[in-house]
Amino acid sequence: MSGRRFCAGRFLLIGGLMLCLLAACSTFGFAQDGRADDEKPQPASVPPRDVQSRNFLLHTDLNDKDAADLLERLETMLRLISTYWAQPNRKTIECYVVKDLSNWPPNSIAPVGLASIQGKAGVTATTVRSLGRQFDAKSIVYAYANRGTPQHEAVHAYCGQTFGRTGPLWYSEGMAEMGAYWKDGDASVNCGENIVRYIHSTSPKTLNAIVNSNEVTGDSWQNYAWRWALCHLLANNPNYRDRFRPLGLAMLTGQRASFNGTYGNMAEEISFEYLFFLEHFDIGYRADLVFWDWKTKFTSPRGSRKLTSSIQSKAGWQASRCRVQAGTKYEYSASGKWQVDEEAELVDADGSEDGSGRLIGAIFDPKEYKLSDPFELGAYGTFTAETDGELFLRCRDAWHKINDGNAGKMTVQIKLEGSGDPLLDLRQQLR
Repeated sequence: MSGRRFCAGRFLLIGGLMLCLLAACSTFGFAQDGRADDEKPQPASVPPRDVQSRNFLLHTDLNDKDAADLLERLETMLRLISTYWAQPNRKTIECYVVKDLSNWPPNSIAPVGLASIQGKAGVTATTVRSLGRQFDAKSIVYAYANRGTPQHEAVHAYCGQTFGRTGPLWYSEGMAEMGAYWKDGDASVNCGENIVRYIHSTSPKTLNAIVNSNEVTGDSWQNYAWRWALCHLLANNPNYRDRFRPLGLAMLTGQRASFNGTYGNMAEEISFEYLFFLEHFDIGYRADLVFWDWKTKFTSPRGSRKLTSSIQSKAGWQASRCRVQAGTKYEYSASGKWQVDEEAELVDADGSEDGSGRLIGAIFDPKEYKLSDPFELGAYGTFTAETDGELFLRCRDAWHKINDGNAGKMTVQIKLEGSGDPLLDLRQQLR
C-alpha cells in the first residue's frame, strides 16, 4: 500500500521581497472505495490539453468525460471550502493532472511535479511574494490522476493563494483530506474504506501526538488518517465546531492561535469523544448526531421521585438525568414508538426480534471519563447499577446507520426500585 509524502516548505529572501515556496505532495495508493487504483478499469487517456472551468485551469491527458467529472468535483469542493472559510477563490487554480506520463512531451512538467507524479503522488507548489501587509500568491498543482489526490492538493492551492499559508501540519493535512472527501450537504464520514480498516485495527494515536508532535509532512498515509479523523470530528461535532472554524481561520491568517489555547479547558471532553469516534465510526457515521451531552445535570433519585428524559432514535448516547450508585436497584418505564430505518416497523422500547431498536443503557464515570459496556433495558423493568456514574440511554442501532431513516422517541422514567408506587408498564397500551 502506498503512503503519502510531503515536501517541506522553503523560504527564500530575494531582492528585498520574500518569496515563499510551499510544496506539498501526496500519494494515494487506494481510491475512496478502498480498491487499488490499478485494479479499476482504466479508460483511455488522450494527448495533454487544456480544459478550463470557472476556477480551475486543468492541463491533463484525461479523456473528456473524466476531465469534466474532475472539474465538477473540484468546483464543488472549492465552493464548500470557500464557504466554510468565508473567503472566495480570487485566482484561477492551475493543475497538472497526469494519467500516463508517456503522453507528455519532455520538460512539459516541472521537476518538482514530475518526481511526485512518477510516484503516483501529487505536489502543490505555491510562490508567495510579500510586500508589507499585502501578498501575491500563485499555486500550481501537480497530481497523479486518481480519485482523491487532485482534490486534496487543490485545498492546499486554495489556502496558499487565499491566505499565503496552509496552517500547522495537523490542520493543513487534516483539512486537505477532508476536502478530498467532502460532499455537498453531507456531513457523514466519506473517507476511503482503507482508512476505516486501518484505524479500527491499531491502537489510537493520542491528541497530543497529533497536534504537538515534531512530525513532518509526508511521513505516512497512516498519520494522515489520524489528522483527518481529528479534523472531521472537530469540524462536525456541535460541542467543538463553533471554536474550530475560528481557530482554523486564525492559523491561516497568521494570528496567534493554537489547538491547546482554543481547547485546553475541554481537553478531557475532546479526548473522550475523539477516542469514541475512532472506536465506532464507519462510512456514513454522523459526528453531528453522535455527540456527547456535557450540559445536562444529573441527580440521584430519592424516595418516590421519578426522573424523566426524552430519548431520540436519531442520536447516540443521551442523558437520562439519573445518577446511579453501584449495587442500587432501579426501575424504569419507557413509552413511545421509534424506528431504526425508514422501512422498518415502529416498535416500542423492547425493539425488534433481532434486537435492533431496543432501549439500552451505559454508565458514564465523569471522574475518569470512562463509559461502561452497554447493558440491556427495554420498555419496562428493573436493573442494578454495576458502578457509580451517570446513566446514558440510546436506541440500539449501528452507529453509522443512525441517519438512514431513524425516527421517533421514547419518554423514559426512572426511579428507585420499591419506593412509592411502581411505574406503569405501558407496553400493552401501545401495542
